[in-house]
Amino acid sequence: MNATETTLVQGVIDPSHSKIQFKVKHLMISNVLGSFKEFEGKASMVENDFSTAVINVSINAASIDTEAADRDAHLKSPDFFDVENFPKIEFEGKGMTPKDEDIFELTGNLTIKGITKPVSLSVEYGGIMTDPWGNKKAGYSVTGEINRKDWGMGWNAALEAGGVLVGEKIKIMCDVEFAMS
Repeated sequence: MNATETTLVQGVIDPSHSKIQFKVKHLMISNVLGSFKEFEGKASMVENDFSTAVINVSINAASIDTEAADRDAHLKSPDFFDVENFPKIEFEGKGMTPKDEDIFELTGNLTIKGITKPVSLSVEYGGIMTDPWGNKKAGYSVTGEINRKDWGMGWNAALEAGGVLVGEKIKIMCDVEFAMS
């Protein structure tokens, strides 16, 4: 390969080896954990150049699961995700900037309830391995924090002792494995 040739690396999320999770403060004293069970995504970049990474993830908002059916129903309502009118949560990553040897900053646009805002996420690159069936996989852990009010999810209830029922800050925690081609 000469200096002007580049190799494009592409991958799709392997949903059986990936999780998209979040947590939020409840009663200002503990955390409620949740996840989305249905999602898909793809990534491409010039080999070994994370700054060229283009990442697209689509999440089925109705697949939210906090292990409490009543809470999940409320989260699907117009007070929060309004899944009837906005069935998808979309992320479009624009590239990753190195911060340390295997740590990157991923910037992109997050769309929830039809509102698109820029976000910055921390990415830990786990590496690339070939599974026992000859498939090449790449692993990443992604973390970040957003304010749910920025995406029109402002519902809350005041507590008698002060404070609110649901925190505004949402911590994002994803472990993602891409099947590479």
